[in-house]
Amino acid sequence: MHANLHLTDILFGCWHRRLSFPFSPKPGRARPAAAQQTGTYVVCLKCGKEFPFDWQELRIVPQQARSAYTSHVVEARGHI
Repeated sequence: MHANLHLTDILFGCWHRRLSFPFSPKPGRARPAAAQQTGTYVVCLKCGKEFPFDWQELRIVPQQARSAYTSHVVEARGHI
């Protein structure tokens, strides 16, 4: 178990309030699943979970919009 895990996290889950600066892996390198959608991701510094990050909106891509976001970006870039 993670050393910084608190009882509230066990009961209610992590709120992901402490996030890393956005990472953008170099082209040709393996990308984490979170970076597959936008090319950029952030990591929760408390629990380690990764989230896709949208540089244009300067926010995490919402869970309900992730599949729609991916298809929209692919169409906009002309890869279909």
